[in-house]
Amino acid sequence: IRRRIRMYLWKQWKKISARFKNLKRLGIAKGKAWEWANTRKGYWRIANSWILSRSLTNEYLASIGYDDISKRYEVLHLNH
Repeated sequence: IRRRIRMYLWKQWKKISARFKNLKRLGIAKGKAWEWANTRKGYWRIANSWILSRSLTNEYLASIGYDDISKRYEVLHLNH
């Protein structure tokens, strides 16, 4: 599911300039951010790349409201 969320976020950054700006904001070096912002690879393939795994970390996804599924499952089912 995290890969799908990363794909969705990458797809929201439609323009190269938006991808570049957001990758830099998330801590990726300028050269690598420009290289990956200009990629022609598809959304699903990029979602599994190291660049999005490093920039859109699990902690970042949790901070913007995407909770960890396993933790949510434990709260709902294992406490009964």
